[in-house]
Amino acid sequence: MAPGGVRRVRSARRRVRGAPPAGERARSAEDWWWDRLAPSGSGFHLLQADSMLLVLPGAGPARARVHRRAARRAQPLPPPGARAAGAKARHRPAPTTAPAPPQGPDPGWGDRIPLEILLQIFGLLVAADGPMPFLGRAARVCRRWHEAASQPALWHTVTLSPPLAGRSTKGGAKAEKKLLASLEWLMPNRFSQLQRLTLIHWKSQVHPVLKLVSESCPRLTFLKLSDCHGVTSDTLVMLARACPQLHSLDIQHSMVESTAVVNFLEEVGPRMRKLWLTYGSQTTAILGALLGSCCPQLQLLEVSTGIHRNNTPLQLPVEALQRGCPQLQVLRLLNLIWLPKPAGRAATPGPGFPRLEELCLAGSTCSFVSNEALSRLLRGSPGLRLLDLRGCARVTPVGLHDLPCQELEQLYLGLYGMSDRLTLAKEGSPLLTHKWCHTLRELDLSGQGFSEKDLEQALAAFSGTPGGSPPALCSLNLRGTRVTPSTVSSVISSCPGLLYLNLESCRCLPRGLKRAYRGPEEVQWCLEQLLTCPPSPS
Repeated sequence: MAPGGVRRVRSARRRVRGAPPAGERARSAEDWWWDRLAPSGSGFHLLQADSMLLVLPGAGPARARVHRRAARRAQPLPPPGARAAGAKARHRPAPTTAPAPPQGPDPGWGDRIPLEILLQIFGLLVAADGPMPFLGRAARVCRRWHEAASQPALWHTVTLSPPLAGRSTKGGAKAEKKLLASLEWLMPNRFSQLQRLTLIHWKSQVHPVLKLVSESCPRLTFLKLSDCHGVTSDTLVMLARACPQLHSLDIQHSMVESTAVVNFLEEVGPRMRKLWLTYGSQTTAILGALLGSCCPQLQLLEVSTGIHRNNTPLQLPVEALQRGCPQLQVLRLLNLIWLPKPAGRAATPGPGFPRLEELCLAGSTCSFVSNEALSRLLRGSPGLRLLDLRGCARVTPVGLHDLPCQELEQLYLGLYGMSDRLTLAKEGSPLLTHKWCHTLRELDLSGQGFSEKDLEQALAAFSGTPGGSPPALCSLNLRGTRVTPSTVSSVISSCPGLLYLNLESCRCLPRGLKRAYRGPEEVQWCLEQLLTCPPSPS
């Protein structure tokens, strides 16, 4: 055979091998991907979305189109005579049967969930992460989800802030007006049951927004204004009158005149419960209104320093505040220079805060809080649970031991960045732990100058709790103290619930262990290292 004939035979064989068998059609790209990614019997199936192809576990829905195509391929081609007979049979009239009920497309499992169940599910998600952006995205899933996400009961907590990225003053005002136009529809249709509202970075449209709130949100209970300007007295008074359940106001880091706040407090009156302020030149007038018993049911008062620190000391008449706010439960004077106003020789002792549970006087600068000032504040407060005195170096263990509270759970006495300039007490820590070892859950002694022996006696109180029950201590901060390895090992062994232990800059510990330990695994690892490492030479 000629060479050219051999080549033609070989090419024909190749074409025969690559061609599909008789009676079959060429496979489509969909079939190739299906068999490639989710072959039969693999336990997976394909799901086609708008712009992706998902491989999901399970048998999956049947491929009606592919199955029909496979069935047609499996049937042998009929002879030509049979094809003509079949064509004639198709032209014959079919027997009349009852029409089948119309079957529309399956709406999916999302539409089959009852609306009440969807509201409960959405309510749990909103309680955990807030209404946005979840409700906005859920409303685009289907009509049923849109109906559920549109219920005003889910929009009970909202934070509104215009965009800030690279905007000028003129552009910021334009963005606020654009958002205000959307709020004109959202307020009556979505926010009619709004309870907590936070406005951030509003510079020019605060009054129109609060006017919409007063017209559409009668159930408002909490209002926070952060970095907001242009808040007038008429605005706050209008809001206080329109929202009879409003009892909490947070105006920290916002420019609000003292007259506006005073008029608001006088309008709200006895229903006021919580107030957050930033210390400034006008804070004295606001505190004066509180001392005049305009808010006798106030439960929380927080005064903190602003971004630009104010070095003017705050003089607070303790006894007058106790008479003006007898129901106070939380008092926080954060990071400011606080001076208790002298009581005078003939002054009668104040009634105290009988319901006080939290007192925070933490600061990063020199504090003038002494044992005498602390005793005046906590007079008649047996139910105190949290005492934060970080930075208050003038308070001694003896003064703390004389306090009337017996069930203290959190005690913070850390000194951060200021212990080098002070003469610290070297003994007295056992007075604290022996008094509150059965209730203390968190203890912070960082930066204190107690000796090794004193700390050993103090932490030994947790190994002999009354009743034989394990101590409740779960957080211990010993940063920068003279605690020894044997003392640390003893307290870890005695406190099985210890979850946080800070040993940074502890000079008496071996190298490699001076760090913070978080979680029971790390704390137990620290105990193992302390028990196996050789003792350091004295």
